[in-house]
Amino acid sequence: MKKMITMAAGAVLAGFASPSGLLACAACFGKSDSNMARSLNAGIFSLMAVIVTVLVGAASFFVFLSRKAAAAAQAEETEKSSVEKKAL
Repeated sequence: MKKMITMAAGAVLAGFASPSGLLACAACFGKSDSNMARSLNAGIFSLMAVIVTVLVGAASFFVFLSRKAAAAAQAEETEKSSVEKKAL
């Protein structure tokens, strides 16, 4: 426990010793034309592309399942009606 407190205190002191390392990123700091801001935006858009791809895949799977269920219900209904017609 004492070692953890010592390490935390050391991290805080290191942060106070070099305040330039604690500055915000380019997007928050206001330099929106820097390379860091462009790479941050590229990273965000690439992650969004992955998330959108997964969500579209999941949605299309459920649409596929609902269409299959509707087709199976319709086939069952036509089969039931044809059996009833033969019975008459």
